[in-house]
Amino acid sequence: MKIENCTPSDIPEIFRLYKIASDYQRSKQTVVVWPEFERGLVEREVAEHRQWKLRIGTEVACVWATTFSDEQIWEERNTDAAVYIHRIATNPGFRGHDFVSSIVRWAKGFARGNNKTFVRLDTLGNNVRLIEHYKNAGFTFLGMFQLKDTIGLPEHYHGVPACLFQLSVDE
Repeated sequence: MKIENCTPSDIPEIFRLYKIASDYQRSKQTVVVWPEFERGLVEREVAEHRQWKLRIGTEVACVWATTFSDEQIWEERNTDAAVYIHRIATNPGFRGHDFVSSIVRWAKGFARGNNKTFVRLDTLGNNVRLIEHYKNAGFTFLGMFQLKDTIGLPEHYHGVPACLFQLSVDE
């Protein structure tokens, strides 16, 4: 297993995994289904070395994005030193491998290396199974919050509460 930055050649695979994730959300009738994300967003993240992949052998098993600022979602808490994780999507051939725990271990080291105190992520709507999954991976569930400003955020952030999670890199 190896974690590394995505490259431009990974972009088709990233979108394939996003589509599979959206289809899975739809099949489970979750409150929030990922929209089709803008290609420019992902291209920017790849160019800025903020799109990551976990490889097993030659296959991409999981992807996610990071940022060091997430003001619209974290509002006043955004002033804390944190790394934010977005859009974890797993290759269905590798489901059940608990990649969130692998990402947590990696993210703690990544955060420490960038002088950050917290690792944070969010999900949308009252997805009880996902909330429990993130809690079991070590995150503290901070609660559900209505976002004040969703202009410019992907469409699935509009009109639903955000569930916020964080863990200290020292935990």
